[in-house]
Amino acid sequence: MRPATMFFDREVTMTALERVQQAIAPYPDLKIFLFEESTHTSELAAQAVGVAVAQIAKTLMFLADGEPVVVVACGGRKIDAKKLGRAMGAKKVKFADADSVIRVTGFEPGGVCPFGLENSVKICMDRGLYDYDVVYAAAGTANSALPVAPERLREIIGAQVVDVAL
Repeated sequence: MRPATMFFDREVTMTALERVQQAIAPYPDLKIFLFEESTHTSELAAQAVGVAVAQIAKTLMFLADGEPVVVVACGGRKIDAKKLGRAMGAKKVKFADADSVIRVTGFEPGGVCPFGLENSVKICMDRGLYDYDVVYAAAGTANSALPVAPERLREIIGAQVVDVAL
């Protein structure tokens, strides 16, 4: 993990993992698991955790009419930009570049976590996550997983449930 990184011209001295640990501290039912192997893709995370790829809660960022939107969805599924645009009331939706992801979320792609985001940003969860009792989100690093029930995830992060995955 990198030490201090700049986000919106403000130095952040806490690592991404520490930020997630701090964000979930009020929730003793949540625990982060660290792995020796990489979990930076849904496929690798599923192998490390020992679950189906769809049970990985990938966290992606899009720009909807230029505004950041974080989407949590089942691994292995693609986000339909048109559906996301309709859900957000946006005319143009595009996948965010890595620099924008880091600047807005404070996390590197491959480790974006819906907990402990650096800035206030709209968060959506795809309905498909509710197909599972437990899903596994990245915890700020490319070798971590945080198991959580979908409804618990929604409650804590204040996500809007949408139908945007294919």
